[in-house]
Amino acid sequence: MSKGRSSLSKAKSYKEIGKFWDTHDLSDYWEETKKTEFEVDIESEMTYYALDNMLSEKIQAIAKKRGVSADTLINLWVQEKLREQKA
Repeated sequence: MSKGRSSLSKAKSYKEIGKFWDTHDLSDYWEETKKTEFEVDIESEMTYYALDNMLSEKIQAIAKKRGVSADTLINLWVQEKLREQKA
């Protein structure tokens, strides 16, 4: 946030911004907004694969012990295997 505050809500944190917009309507502030342009480049795409329930439970347990999500753990393992296959 520029200068430590959002321009409309005068909030100092993203949490405060959220609280502000939970109780206010943008249409009340429309004249105070500025036109802006930006590009969004979404390169990642999710692909889902079926996984046996018992494998899933084991992965979740290991991920929890390591302090990461099961998705992260699986992605790390697959990356590791792909590097091995390349060598």
